Formats: sequence, C-alpha cells, structure tokens
Amino acid sequence: QVQLVESGGGLVQAGGSLRLSCVASASTHNFNFYTLGWFRQAPGNEVEFVAAISWSGRSIDYGDSVKGRFTISRDDAKNTVYLQMNSLNPEDTAVYYCAADTRNWNPRVRFEYDYWGQGTQVTVSS
Repeated sequence: QVQLVESGGGLVQAGGSLRLSCVASASTHNFNFYTLGWFRQAPGNEVEFVAAISWSGRSIDYGDSVKGRFTISRDDAKNTVYLQMNSLNPEDTAVYYCAADTRNWNPRVRFEYDYWGQGTQVTVSS
C-alpha cells in the first residue's frame, strides 16, 4: 500500500507561484518505477489532468491549460514529486491531487493510477 501526502497549497494572488509537493510513504520501495501525476478538481467540475512524469523522468506530459506555466519534477531519493506552478490565475483554483501509477505510462487516464493522495487546496485570488 502506498500513501501519498500532498502539501504546499494555499492562497496566492493572480500572477503568483506555488510549489506543491507529494511525498510517498517510507514503505514505498519502488517509487522510482512509478509514473507520477497531478490532477485537479474545481468545484462543480470534473477531475482534470494537470501533469505527469514517467519513472525515468524522460517522458513528461502537461494538460493544455497549464503548459508553459507548470513544471513537474521528481526526486526519487526523497520519494517526492513536485509541481511548480507559475503565473497562476483564478482558473487554477482547485484541489490538487497527486497520484501514482505502478504499471504503465498512460498519463492522462486517471483510472490507470493506483494510488491517490488526499489533495491540497490551491486558491488564486484576482
């Protein structure tokens, strides 16, 4: 069982930046083999793909709405995946979830992910 814990959310003004972190539990021994992704959900909206990074870090995918503003990275030594969010706007307001796919690289398919964190709230004021 893999436990994922997000942090770094908060309230920021439009144009600002935040960095989200997601740490996997210490018992996760194969973290370096996982595809890691970020999704978000705003009130009344469906879950939206944000970004994903493959186990090797060589493959990265971004949702169209965040491309060029957000950067995903991973530090396998710390069992951590990051999401650097720049040029935030009110439309980025949502609960952000990290997720781990232990088997495949289908980054935009949320049902492929085996484990999910509890989410962290990001609020961008205008």
